[in-house]
Amino acid sequence: LGPVLRETLVSEAMAGLGIPTTRSLAMVTTGETLHRDQGPMPGAILARVARSHIRVGTFEYCAYRGDREALTALAHYVIARLHPQESTPGASEIRADSDAIRRLLEDVIRAQADLIAQWMLVGFIHGVMNTDNVSIAGETIDYGPCAFLDAYHPAMVLSSIDHGGRYAYDQQPRIGHWNLCRFAEALLPLLSDRQETAIEIAQEALAAYPGRYEAQYRAGLRRKVGLAGTAAPGQGSAIDIERDDALAHALLDHMAEHAADFTLTFRGLAERLPDSGGESQEPGSTAAPIEPFFETSAFRAWQQTWHERLASEGRDTASVREILRTTNPACIPRNHRVQAVIDAATSHDDLQPFHDLLAVVTHPYEDHPERVAYQRPPEPHEAVRQTFCGT
Repeated sequence: LGPVLRETLVSEAMAGLGIPTTRSLAMVTTGETLHRDQGPMPGAILARVARSHIRVGTFEYCAYRGDREALTALAHYVIARLHPQESTPGASEIRADSDAIRRLLEDVIRAQADLIAQWMLVGFIHGVMNTDNVSIAGETIDYGPCAFLDAYHPAMVLSSIDHGGRYAYDQQPRIGHWNLCRFAEALLPLLSDRQETAIEIAQEALAAYPGRYEAQYRAGLRRKVGLAGTAAPGQGSAIDIERDDALAHALLDHMAEHAADFTLTFRGLAERLPDSGGESQEPGSTAAPIEPFFETSAFRAWQQTWHERLASEGRDTASVREILRTTNPACIPRNHRVQAVIDAATSHDDLQPFHDLLAVVTHPYEDHPERVAYQRPPEPHEAVRQTFCGT
């Protein structure tokens, strides 16, 4: 039951955040008792829905067996079902020649680059990014030992099975590329009858991944600090995007140095904007927790530069605040909260904490006084040090 509750909470939270994801349709207890390392656990089944449950691993399975017929059928199906392309004039079937396979590869590469950038921008750690957990549909799939950052540590590892940090938070873009390389390898027989040509096609497609990821991540990070990337009328030359990137990354560097809370820091920027045209800055609508990092000299120095940069765009404070508050969530399924829900359900047969948390994380950008407790980071004794797959 615990992993079923975790997947439902986190997948529905990701949907609320606007990140492509599989969804939880139903949770069903089985009445069985399962024995795990932690002791006897109540059994349950999750009914999960997705655009498709086909993974990179599905293609690898066909390729490793040397079953070109099955590999071809699978590729044709995926193109028709998920990545429809122009059909041959006068034909009813989707084109499935080598050019169509190349476009399929490119589509999947773009989707994964975009998806992982979105994970990074909300502090999400998947925890077990093997090829069987990479959806061809570009959706987040298999929420096993997943977690969200509390304090910002770029190399954070929480998964109990990730002993070498292969799937650490800051390694996710790299391992995403590795997984896509495996997808391209599986497709080689369909890209060209000549292996050398197939490899060239695959390498060219894969070479686009780093740039696509970086562009999506950098644009998202600039938005997280409220930058529009344009100059105010009459300001002359266009804004230096490289300088904006440096400003955003400087904030992350300071956050890492001071172990600042990832979610609270970005959410709190909306209340630390400069006045605009004499407009007074209104306090938050709730008694939201204050991140101590805001009182450091490092943040205050960064804030001054940030205010100057925002002023160069000529936008009013209200519009910048709106961007910040619709980009940076107030509530995420914090790890200690998820664990508390699991403990209540498995130890006390109490699902009310689950329903309460689900109602909060499915509306992550909303502020309400009753939600304040869910925004707070864990106390030292509440912190979750490891997450488990459990299925």
